[in-house]
Amino acid sequence: MPRRVDHDERRRHLTAALLRIASTRGLQAVSMREVAAEAGVSLRVVQYYFTDKRTLMLSGITELAARLDRRVRERAAAIGTGLPPRTVFDVVLGAILPTDDDSRADQLAWTAYYAAGLTDPAEAVDGRYAPDALERWLTGVLATAVETGDVPAGVDPRIEVVSLLALTNGLVSSVLGRQRDVDDALRVVRYRLDRLFGAATRG
Repeated sequence: MPRRVDHDERRRHLTAALLRIASTRGLQAVSMREVAAEAGVSLRVVQYYFTDKRTLMLSGITELAARLDRRVRERAAAIGTGLPPRTVFDVVLGAILPTDDDSRADQLAWTAYYAAGLTDPAEAVDGRYAPDALERWLTGVLATAVETGDVPAGVDPRIEVVSLLALTNGLVSSVLGRQRDVDDALRVVRYRLDRLFGAATRG
């Protein structure tokens, strides 16, 4: 009896191969044939699941966003339910930083997508929906914190979230570039959060 193929698992396997190439050699090295070789399958298999390179590339962006979401959920679950706003920001921003081999590889892949879009518009894949959705969600969390008095009333939630995410993404680059280690990056993020959430107490 022929073995049944798990098509979702096969797509994940191919997408993981794409992201390994992106994180080690950049998107310029990505092709349907290279992904097939990395995944250990025939080119025809890749073409069966992904109609063209752009569809394949989009699967990579989607998977990177899903991995970050899983990382955040796992870290939050390890702490418990009903997390206070400060802890939510600790968890989310900490999950963005490359704190281990897996998250480092994911951030290298994110960087490869970003760089490709800057230097070759034809290679660009619109992955803005993931960061935009995260920004909107965190803005809602911070707006609630303003209402409950966890942060000062004069704080603009959207601007604070934009600046926190910009800070964290800048720290990602400095960690990847070995300008600083991840512990130093975490200290910078927590210092900024201390000033934001501690301001209500000081006030």
